[in-house]
Amino acid sequence: MRVLAIDPGYGRCGVAVVEKSNGEELLIHSACIETSAQSEFPERLGKVVGECARLIDEHAPDSMALEKLYLTNNQKTAMRVAEVRGALIALATRSGIRVFEYTPGQVKSAAAGWGGADKTHVMKMLHVLLKIEKDIKHDDEYDAIAIGVTHLAHTR
Repeated sequence: MRVLAIDPGYGRCGVAVVEKSNGEELLIHSACIETSAQSEFPERLGKVVGECARLIDEHAPDSMALEKLYLTNNQKTAMRVAEVRGALIALATRSGIRVFEYTPGQVKSAAAGWGGADKTHVMKMLHVLLKIEKDIKHDDEYDAIAIGVTHLAHTR
């Protein structure tokens, strides 16, 4: 089973392709899609969706996993992230890929063993669970990997 996991965003969007093969969980690809704050939102959205479409073509995932949107104090940001999520869900369904959503607590629980774990603990546990052979600069990329691990755990 192969999953495209996404931590949705329009400034930075974490993406990861993880796979379970012969009982082993593997990180196939991870990245952080970044867009310029000087660009208009439609251009930023197009870049995120275009890159995710490329990943679907390249890696042929069986499913897409996203973190559920949680409300923040910044309503404008929340609305834009919701728009990104909607575009990604539409992309997946048009590509014949099932979409799964997980709460932040579910992600922390699956990745670190406790729903109240902090980001540092989750990052350390991901290195225990998966072979991560590259430097990761942004939390968004780690978040996407953790979402992928969560999906693999929930579909056992």
